[in-house]
Amino acid sequence: MKPPDMLLSVKDLHAGYGRAEVLTGLNFQLARGQVVTVIGPNGAGKSTTLNALMAVLPYKGQVRFDGIDLADVTLEERVMLGMALVPEKRELFGTLSVEDNLVLGGYRAMKQRKPNWRGEIERVYAMFPRLKERRSQLAGTLSGGERQMLAVGRALMSGPKLLMLDEPSLGLAPLIVREIFRIIAQLREQGVSILLIEQNARAALEVADHGYVLETGAIALEGPAEQLASDPRVIETYLGTSRKPA
Repeated sequence: MKPPDMLLSVKDLHAGYGRAEVLTGLNFQLARGQVVTVIGPNGAGKSTTLNALMAVLPYKGQVRFDGIDLADVTLEERVMLGMALVPEKRELFGTLSVEDNLVLGGYRAMKQRKPNWRGEIERVYAMFPRLKERRSQLAGTLSGGERQMLAVGRALMSGPKLLMLDEPSLGLAPLIVREIFRIIAQLREQGVSILLIEQNARAALEVADHGYVLETGAIALEGPAEQLASDPRVIETYLGTSRKPA
């Protein structure tokens, strides 16, 4: 049996803020085409993990992406290699239109002179019809759910090898949360590799191939998502006791 093609490999990752170390030796990996989720409580280090992976924060340890050791690779260079992060706060350009935000998301593709990179806008609109309806509207006037859709769409414009999502369901109404996770499932079917950081453990494990439970800066549990969803410890702590193991 052919071993999985690892797109991302993280070994002994340490990172934090000032003297406060948040990640205390993190180890995980993500195979090409997989959706991997990292779940855990507030303060466990989920967002810190993404910030370290994108070189927003300094870190110690090894991060390999697509066969490359990222030790001396800057944030912009990581973007050009194909890493895309949708941060928890979305960080859109509020005074620009929906379509202008998407065009800016195509910076990597434009710089690499990919033919017809602007055509990706129509792909994003097909995935998020609501964005097409609001293509001329200022991003700052969108609802929370629309802002999240735009943030994901903008990241997809770069044609990323790895899409990293930081708490995509945070603060959204249940109906919109279902829509966001439907899109994640759709991207998975299209072969997009996704690292999903999420507090909504039930929804995350339903859409993921593999899962990690992060507690106080290190991995406490890991396994196939379906297996984790039926683990008594995960059920009790993250899913509620109403769900029984299969």
